[in-house]
Amino acid sequence: MTRLALFDLDDTLTDLSGAFSRWATEFAAQHRLPDDAAAWLISARSEGPMDRFFAEARQKFELAEPAEQLWASYRARIPRLVQLYPHALDDLGTLRAAGWRIGVVTNGMRDNQLAKLQRTGLAEAVDGYCISDAVRLRKPDPRIFRRAAQNCGTTLSPDDWLIGDSPRLDIAGGHSAGIQTLWISHHRTWPQDQQPPHRIAADLGQAVQILLTEEPAQRATAILPPRPGAGPSRKD
Repeated sequence: MTRLALFDLDDTLTDLSGAFSRWATEFAAQHRLPDDAAAWLISARSEGPMDRFFAEARQKFELAEPAEQLWASYRARIPRLVQLYPHALDDLGTLRAAGWRIGVVTNGMRDNQLAKLQRTGLAEAVDGYCISDAVRLRKPDPRIFRRAAQNCGTTLSPDDWLIGDSPRLDIAGGHSAGIQTLWISHHRTWPQDQQPPHRIAADLGQAVQILLTEEPAQRATAILPPRPGAGPSRKD
C-alpha cells in the first residue's frame, strides 16, 4: 500500500525563520530604521496575516510605501533568502524510494510559496503541492489536505501523515482531516492546551526516520519531556 506524507513548507522543509531574520536586517538597513528595528520585526512576526504585519510595520516606522507594496517586495525577496534544511532533498528521496508519495501543503501567497518550491528544488522532488492562495483554503481547514492529496494523485486515508511545525495549523489540521500527525518541535515544548500529535520529532531527518519505521495501523502517541524554546512560528 502506498501511503502519503504531506509536509508543511515553512520551518518544516525550509528554514523560513533564518531567512526572515536576514530579510529583517536587510529591510531595516534599506529603510534606515532604528537599531532595534530588525529585532522588532522578528518579534512581531506571527501566524497572522502578513498584510496586517506590514500595515503595523508601516505605521510603527512611518514608512511612505503602502503596506501592499511592502508585502509584495517581501514576497519577491524572501524566496531568494530561504534555504532548505540540511539533507532535506535526500530525506524526501529516501521516503520516495521506500514507496511513499510526498506532497507539500502550505499557507501563503501563490507567487511567494511557488518561488520557494521552485528555487529550492522541492517542486521537482515531490508528487504534488497545494498553496492556500491558489485554492482559497487555509490550514487548518481539513479541505486543503484533501486537495493536496488530489494534487498528488491520490485521496486521503487514515494511514496518511501530516508533518509540520505548527500545533495550530499543521497538527490540529491533520487531526481534523483524520490523518496521522507528526510535529517537528525544533526542541520546543508541546503546548498542553492542544491535542497532541501522534509522533514528535526534533527535526526533519528524525521525522523521516519515524515515518520509515511506522506500521500503517499504528496509533500510539509519543510525548517528549518539556524543553525550553520559542512558540510556533508564522507561515507565510
